[in-house]
Amino acid sequence: MTHWSDMNLWTMDDIPWHQFDPSRVDPDLVKLVKAASLVENNANIYADYMGNVFHQYPDLQNLTRVWAGEEVRHGETLARWATLADPDFNFEEAVKQFRNNFQVPIEQSSSVRGSLSGELLARCVVETGTSSHYTAIRHTTQEPVLKEICHRLASDELRHYRTFYETSKTFLATDKISLAGRIKVVAGRVLELGDEEMAHAYYAANDEKGPFDHKRNSQAYARRVYAIYQPHVVERIVAMLFKIVGLKPHGWICRFIGRRAHSFMQGRARRLARAGG
Repeated sequence: MTHWSDMNLWTMDDIPWHQFDPSRVDPDLVKLVKAASLVENNANIYADYMGNVFHQYPDLQNLTRVWAGEEVRHGETLARWATLADPDFNFEEAVKQFRNNFQVPIEQSSSVRGSLSGELLARCVVETGTSSHYTAIRHTTQEPVLKEICHRLASDELRHYRTFYETSKTFLATDKISLAGRIKVVAGRVLELGDEEMAHAYYAANDEKGPFDHKRNSQAYARRVYAIYQPHVVERIVAMLFKIVGLKPHGWICRFIGRRAHSFMQGRARRLARAGG
């Protein structure tokens, strides 16, 4: 079973907090960071679910606990920065509201992806998304502390991706999921990345007024997040997804899809901005 052999541990004390520059804070990025802090803080709950799914594999259960610990640290680090950027941000209250309104179904004893290898491939999709998300923020922000935080988080998430990907090979050897099956798992998880969880996180993190509205909060999040993705980041996402499903992660098809995906994201961001999303 794979372990975090190349782990590069860091703590919040390693972050140069004294370099924080409020004049370089982007209010839209603050909203995204707040939402991300809540989702990352939920990692222990996902570890409970994965512990149930991989109940026959104690080494993998331990692996997911280590992973969850790192993710929670990500959430706490992002929350600390968000509090510097917006002293009114109450992380504890936001976490409470988020968890009251959105529950992760941890009672499952088998993977919702249909197989153990499918579960690990889906986890690779999430790590692809988070690594790319922090890379995009790092290239967008001018605030030096957030830039440093996102550099560290993106590296952690890429390491998580690699570890889950290598672990998935053990289960793929026995599950024997077809290419079509792998594409179905990966495509399904990609579509879920903009799901109700992010809408609820955005709502709870940013003190949205009035009752929760999935469409309004989902669009408010999408407008801000799609706008920050640079072409090379989107092309990297597509290449990593190709690798997950077992396709060649380079070549003209991958580049073509990457360019189209970036155009779609930028176009949607502009449409939502015009609509006031």
